Amino acid sequence: MKTGGQLIVDALKANGVKRVSCVPGESYLAVLDALYDSQIDVLVCRQEGGAAMMADCWGRLTGEPGICMVTRGPGATNASAGLHVAMQDSIPMILFIGQVQRDAREREAFQEVEYRRAFTEFAKWVGEIDDARRIPEFVTRAFAVATSGRPGPVVLTLPEDMLVDEVEAPEARHYTPVESHPGASQVAAFADMLREARRPMFILGGTRWSEQAVADIRDFAERFHVPVGCSFRRQMLFDHLHTCYAGDVGIGINPALASEIKDSDLIVLIGARMSEMPSSGYTLLDIPYPSQKMVHVYPDPEELGRIYRPDLAICAGPAEFVAALRDLEPPAWPVWAERSATMHDAYLKWSTPPKTGPGEVQMGPIMDWIEENTPKDAIFTNGAGNYATWLHRFHRFQAYNTQAAPTSGSMGYGLPAAVAAKQLFPEREVVCFAGDGCFMMHGQEFITAVRYKLPIITVLVNNGTYGTIRMHQEREYPGRVSATDLVNPDFVAFAHAYGGHGERVEKTADFGAAYERARASGKPSIIEVMLDPEAITPTRTLSQIRDRS
Repeated sequence: MKTGGQLIVDALKANGVKRVSCVPGESYLAVLDALYDSQIDVLVCRQEGGAAMMADCWGRLTGEPGICMVTRGPGATNASAGLHVAMQDSIPMILFIGQVQRDAREREAFQEVEYRRAFTEFAKWVGEIDDARRIPEFVTRAFAVATSGRPGPVVLTLPEDMLVDEVEAPEARHYTPVESHPGASQVAAFADMLREARRPMFILGGTRWSEQAVADIRDFAERFHVPVGCSFRRQMLFDHLHTCYAGDVGIGINPALASEIKDSDLIVLIGARMSEMPSSGYTLLDIPYPSQKMVHVYPDPEELGRIYRPDLAICAGPAEFVAALRDLEPPAWPVWAERSATMHDAYLKWSTPPKTGPGEVQMGPIMDWIEENTPKDAIFTNGAGNYATWLHRFHRFQAYNTQAAPTSGSMGYGLPAAVAAKQLFPEREVVCFAGDGCFMMHGQEFITAVRYKLPIITVLVNNGTYGTIRMHQEREYPGRVSATDLVNPDFVAFAHAYGGHGERVEKTADFGAAYERARASGKPSIIEVMLDPEAITPTRTLSQIRDRS
């Protein structure tokens, strides 16, 4: 006989869970009590949105569902921000929510929410466990749903009284991963289409990749000399210094790359959905019938043909598909080599930061310093804002599992993601990029990094404004500044008050020494970079945007 709380923890252990993030609540005290005797690490967070984003990051970097636990009502709705990130980004995650007791349902009891109605758009499946004997069944199903097809989040709600019921239940077992493989005829058809192409373009994206899969696609590109781009915020899928790398297919795409994609005669989309951001607002490919021939490889059949009708649809995971390409023989002559080299040269020019700009701090030289002085396997995280352009355009990712950023454009993601990444990979350097507006969305999780002695380095770009919105505002309503100015705390004092290390950079030349001191401190650190608000983009100032409106 075990309580429902014990059965939940047993099921997590059976499925290989090593860590959970949470904000505690009285609605799931029985689970917290069972965790006391387990070997599962519990990261106690300060806001449920940050806790959910940590779970998302674990799922993003491991491929196994990240686990988050929150209480009912406001706890659950706070967590929905991280749930939405996981849904749009196709990240496996399970959110456990304490729920009101069963005999109080449908009375609008204290903090009651009907999650099967409220969270349908935020998750692949929302279930409620009314009978403790069914906990192994529900949890096993949750892991299977979260990882199968297009990965995503699952929500399981746990009535408070169910968790203290003592019942007999079957022993939980590990879920069975479901992999989809391409058929031999599909691989042959793909090979025929590739041989006929004169201007092919490969675009990588999505999840369900692995280090081996990334090595396989790199080997394929080397043998066939084909150009490869990475979808928005999936840049860690291909070495940016490889001669076949063509660039980031995302926000603010290199115009030369956009032109090459439009002029391609074959698009090979592997693992990616090619949604609004990577498609430049659905302009790179015609809908529903692209002008280019298209091969779309995706692990969920519901996605194939949903927006773009491919000439060849292959329901397979990206790892399984690229593994099937190992035995393909390239043409006798490198027919695509010259084009790939030209596209790579264009990428290198595009990703070389400017040396000058308005104000005393120049982000271009700072990015050069970061490129020269951070390890190849350093993990970079960020949320949303114009500051992120400096990272995703000018940092040249070279290794798998070095990026954690939301394709959903959710502010506040970078800091909790950095905490999760450092907990997962304590031996690696973890750098969070944040804007002043973005940081304050989940800045309280800095204390979580302090509590668990996770020495992340946060590069906090402070320009005193919600920069992206201000940029759009100056373009659409020039000179009429409304609701975009910010008043900020002293972020150096903030870091010290939380028990971390703080630095302020007011001149470009001071950045390197400030970073080295932050690294040497062994503490969670904030490097506040005072950027002139005029430096709103790498190439255009606020005044230029306003004057051209």
